Amino acid sequence: MQMTIQNIIDSILASENIAALEEIRIGQLGKKGYFTEQLKTLGSLPPEERKLKGQELNIAKQQISEAIDKQAEILKLQEINARLEQEWLDVTLPPRTNAQGFIHPISKVLQEISDIFSEQGFAIAEGPEIEDDYHNFTALNFPENHPARQMHDTFFIKSEAGNHLLRTHTSPVQIRTMQAGKAPFRFIASGKTFRCDSDMTHTPMFHQTEGFLVDKNINMGHLKGCIEDFLKKFFAIDNLPVRFRPSFFPFTEPSAEIDIGCSRQNGEIKIGAGKDWLEVGGCGMIHPNVLKNCNLDPEQWQGFAFGFGVERLTMLKYAIPDLRTFFEADIRRLKHYGFAAVGGQA
Repeated sequence: MQMTIQNIIDSILASENIAALEEIRIGQLGKKGYFTEQLKTLGSLPPEERKLKGQELNIAKQQISEAIDKQAEILKLQEINARLEQEWLDVTLPPRTNAQGFIHPISKVLQEISDIFSEQGFAIAEGPEIEDDYHNFTALNFPENHPARQMHDTFFIKSEAGNHLLRTHTSPVQIRTMQAGKAPFRFIASGKTFRCDSDMTHTPMFHQTEGFLVDKNINMGHLKGCIEDFLKKFFAIDNLPVRFRPSFFPFTEPSAEIDIGCSRQNGEIKIGAGKDWLEVGGCGMIHPNVLKNCNLDPEQWQGFAFGFGVERLTMLKYAIPDLRTFFEADIRRLKHYGFAAVGGQA
């Protein structure tokens, strides 16, 4: 057995690529490999011999497994170094005059959103992507036991303070802006947000646009007019149906989901008049507790807030079926969905 093990380990060390190493692994440790078949024979042996044989096989199996893991690390490092040798670019060379760049769909939509809300008098606000618990949750009226505070929903960061995280929404910008300034406020905040989720319609990192307005005598009518005007201009549909469904968010009261009209025929979604509805965002009147946390008297000041997922708006407007393609860095998809620097779509 010892000689056999050494021969196997020698062949592992002689492997020149991952494919050859994987072939050895399957032959020795796979479902139909040598050690798997040997372990199946233990049942026919006497108890004492079965025990000794089992220990011997397990030790040998462990040695081979460790040798394969170590060789795999070496081969992967060799592959990376080989790619670094081949895939290099001399940045001192002059630019290629015939090269054409493209604007990413997300960048295009972020600019469209900013342009529309700028016409409504909204300024731009920014905030950090690494937040603390207070600005991301507490100041926004999240209770201590809210699911969003759990590990399965939020990326927490180890720090000396012990309470930092990757922001789960752009709403902390609302808190920081109001605490740093004086009312009235009229801002939008766009940027990256982070949550533990990944599928065709969710990614761990995505973009949001948060909007908020605080002034005297503000009501839901102002909110509805603002949102309807934005959506009609964004989708370029003057008669776009928009409805507001009652919902719940910790930081607004009352709260509502924003739906737009659409039709679903032959598996295709068409924005506009139709029998169906499609959710595009959330909104509501800023909760009195949030105003108090920003040193504003809710008896004197009222406001509304809204939020849109930028990727979702982009997918709907430009018929992009899979959210994950935004982040694949595939130049072919950028050429197809991207936009020329001057003019329309590429």
